[in-house]
Amino acid sequence: MRVLSADAIAAKVPPLWRAVATALLLVFGLLALVQQRAGILSSGTEIRLPTVPVDPRDLFRGDYVVFSYPISVVDTGKDAGTFKSGETVYVTLGRDAEGFARAVGVSRNWPSTGGDAVVIAGRVTSTSACALNDSGEFDCNGDRRRLRIAYGIESYFVPQGEGRAIETTDKARIEVVVAVSSSGEAAIKRLLIDGKAVYAEPPY
Repeated sequence: MRVLSADAIAAKVPPLWRAVATALLLVFGLLALVQQRAGILSSGTEIRLPTVPVDPRDLFRGDYVVFSYPISVVDTGKDAGTFKSGETVYVTLGRDAEGFARAVGVSRNWPSTGGDAVVIAGRVTSTSACALNDSGEFDCNGDRRRLRIAYGIESYFVPQGEGRAIETTDKARIEVVVAVSSSGEAAIKRLLIDGKAVYAEPPY
């Protein structure tokens, strides 16, 4: 009995049906991504992050703001080993006296946590980063090993024409509420200025 290859089977399918099947696969893939994000926003653990806006505009997709957070730079400590750019890491978050999330540890594997600690997954973008000091300025002194980490929450799109206003707002006034899933995925949920919500991300 002759067994047809996948290419041979596909060749017997009319072009129109192949196009329809391809379109359906793309639609289902997009819906899966939307549903995944909706799940993070609706059931993820909320954390608060102070922010540093960087870049105000994307001409192709309207206004957006690029943020940097104190947790964007994490000290690995002396016994953590060597990390590489592009590597996936897991950052354990605690809370400071004001309720903001702060990085308390980083590892390659999912860490053991207790209490109200939250774990967020990220990707190493630099292995020799400068840290933000208490004044909100970059400090490159010292011999500590620091990682710059991206969590997928570094850009936020806002109504056209309003990105510049956010970008020029004093960084001390800006706060982001992020939802973190049980697997460490994160999504921006709300943007606050002076403690008041100015934008909220709909689930869909």
